[in-house]
Amino acid sequence: MPTVEVSDLKDGDFLLDVREDDEWQAGHAEAALHIPISDFVARYGELTEAAPQDGRVHVICRSGGRSAQVAMYLVQQGIDAVNVDGGMQVWAAAGRPVVTDEGQPGFVL
Repeated sequence: MPTVEVSDLKDGDFLLDVREDDEWQAGHAEAALHIPISDFVARYGELTEAAPQDGRVHVICRSGGRSAQVAMYLVQQGIDAVNVDGGMQVWAAAGRPVVTDEGQPGFVL
């Protein structure tokens, strides 16, 4: 499973958050695309429309388990996808911004 560290992510990297709605609402990376793992197959087209044509998809969840499953699925579909090791827990611990939909400070649920 291709994996990257939170510290390897740069501003502008495409981030797909596969956590559930309540986790997303508590706090998320500002520019992430949100498609919960429970809806992922049905909403797959949203990803293909939003993802950079020849770019990498960085998949994140709370700790890395669900995002690993989605990243593996995407790789099987021929998409350049990687799992973000440690997920949003490591993202927040590294001091990366976590916000709500209103742009207020959020937290990792």
